[in-house]
Amino acid sequence: MPQHVQGVIAPGRNEPVRVETIVIPDPGPGEAVVKIQACGVCHTDLHYKQGAINDEFPFLLGHEAAGTVESVGEGVTDVAPGDFVILNWRAVCGQCRACLRGRPWYCFDTHNARQKMTLLDGTELSPALGIGAFAEKTLVAAGQCTKVDPAVAPEVAGLLGCGVMAGIGAAINTGNVGRGDSVAVIGCGGVGDAAIVGSRLAGAARIIAVDIDDRKLETAKTMGATHTVNSRANDPVEAIRELTGGFGADVVIEAVGRPETYQQAFYARDLAGTVVLVGVPTPEMKLELPLLDVFGRGGALKSSWYGDCLPSRDFPMLIDLHQQGRIDLAAFVTETIGLGDVEKAFARMHEGDVLRSVVVL
Repeated sequence: MPQHVQGVIAPGRNEPVRVETIVIPDPGPGEAVVKIQACGVCHTDLHYKQGAINDEFPFLLGHEAAGTVESVGEGVTDVAPGDFVILNWRAVCGQCRACLRGRPWYCFDTHNARQKMTLLDGTELSPALGIGAFAEKTLVAAGQCTKVDPAVAPEVAGLLGCGVMAGIGAAINTGNVGRGDSVAVIGCGGVGDAAIVGSRLAGAARIIAVDIDDRKLETAKTMGATHTVNSRANDPVEAIRELTGGFGADVVIEAVGRPETYQQAFYARDLAGTVVLVGVPTPEMKLELPLLDVFGRGGALKSSWYGDCLPSRDFPMLIDLHQQGRIDLAAFVTETIGLGDVEKAFARMHEGDVLRSVVVL
């Protein structure tokens, strides 16, 4: 029988979000209903509200979540009711050319639940990243549920569902940061700080944090940055070169998603170095670089989508590292809030006051 729960929707472009009654259908084949325990407020949710992703309003926001499987549909065997799971927005298909080549983190046919959640009047909702977790319960594809140790706090576990995984994965999976490498991270929000954590975990010798906000740079130091650069006061390219013997960093991770900062990342890397774009640009942004420079500097220019993660591999591993005290995922949680506080959390995010506000249910 369909259930009625409370959830946060974005009704229209740049309109304030509001809490509404959401209708959750029973899970169909390959689907699961998950009782949400915690969900982080991510920049991507703000992009949905602003209409920067698409215009398929109304959106059921929230995607960076953890909770307990309540029920599953026909054919689901990987998870069962009662399992504690982190939700992911890339349920791999296992059949596409990437999966068949043994590279499921590049899956070209990821999927979501087939059924739609709705408002009481039958209006179909578009769940953010196929999840919609600013709600007491949500409907997802069972493959979007990754089982992890239930001993970890939900508000910590859920962060791996998007931003923290994206940043750590950008360093470890996409950037292939190695022991003794120099790394520069441009943009020290939640994703950038996670890239710093990932770089430290990988054994980087020098980690340079770059931002225009001194508060964020101070936080970056607590995450593992060895040096900081305020790019409002200093040329970041010259500063990064100066801190790396005049050469540039082995890996530069761009966690802003703007053409200006991408160009800085491009020129701040060493010859044959790597640039990783993990910041999310908007559709109208364009990048212009001299093709000769692209050719002459060599190396690699990479995009990191979800940190090139494989949730079934990476989520349990990172939870284990957190429980061992080797990474501090709790440091990303600035505050816990309720469903009715999401609009205020967006304002705090815009002002740069938080790494993560986390809705706890």
